[in-house]
Amino acid sequence: MQYDILLIGGNGFVGRVLAAQLQLAGYSVLIPSGHPFAGRDLRLLPKVHIEEVDIHEFDALQSLCSRIKPNGAVINLVGVLHDKPAQPYGKVFESAHVELPKNIIIAMQLHGLKRYLHMSALGADANGPSKYQRSKGDGELAVKASNLDWTIFRPSVIFGSQDQFINLFTRLTKLLPLMPLANYGAKFQPVSVDDVASAFVKALDLPQTIHQSYDLVGPEVFTMREIVELAKRKANTFCWIIPVPAFVGYLQALAFEFLPGPTLMSRDNIASMQLPNILPLNGVDALTHVFKISRHHLEGISG
Repeated sequence: MQYDILLIGGNGFVGRVLAAQLQLAGYSVLIPSGHPFAGRDLRLLPKVHIEEVDIHEFDALQSLCSRIKPNGAVINLVGVLHDKPAQPYGKVFESAHVELPKNIIIAMQLHGLKRYLHMSALGADANGPSKYQRSKGDGELAVKASNLDWTIFRPSVIFGSQDQFINLFTRLTKLLPLMPLANYGAKFQPVSVDDVASAFVKALDLPQTIHQSYDLVGPEVFTMREIVELAKRKANTFCWIIPVPAFVGYLQALAFEFLPGPTLMSRDNIASMQLPNILPLNGVDALTHVFKISRHHLEGISG
């Protein structure tokens, strides 16, 4: 079967929402996954097919691209938040944010596919202060150097009922009677997962978005402290939030890196906060002005 869309990273938080919106818009969607039991909710969607594939194997990428219609599109949502220290970034960031986009581009070219939608991040910069930002920036450079009909999306922190940002602080405020909070003045402009997904879908029908890069942000700017306060209200719990100096946050992140289980916070995350994660001065609010989307407010998030 030939599909309209190859959705790489479709099992993730954004991907699940985007897959549902793509089907609603009438597209058939092929989602590769390294986890055969992931995306059970997506398996209920009749025009969405999940297949167990290792996207980091080039032959697998080629095979996937061969099953996309000539006028179809490839969407890449893959992103990771943590990696081991290295310069300019580690192998995990390099594989996910740089090498994978390069391989996707080559696989698309081999099969005559042109339309490519790429998920980057607000603040992505090959010379940025964090390894995450540098790897995302190098990924963007690879996309822009291609001959594809690309569009790049650069969202701020993405929120939704299943996000890993607001919900992390919601869980912590339930567990802790007090929370030392470093970088409490760091600024973010959180954007709704529904709005981000809508921008991707709309871009498929907007030729003017080809060879454009769009910053995606919500309607309001929040400090880190305000976000944690909001999470506390969402949890309906009592937790003292205690601002602490930046070096304490650095030590906390260092400790988190060595704890067993998934990393909650890293020193690289702290480095990313050196720059405000908000719409740049004189930047264009793409969701409103390009995609004509009425943006959701963070305060309206449901549990």
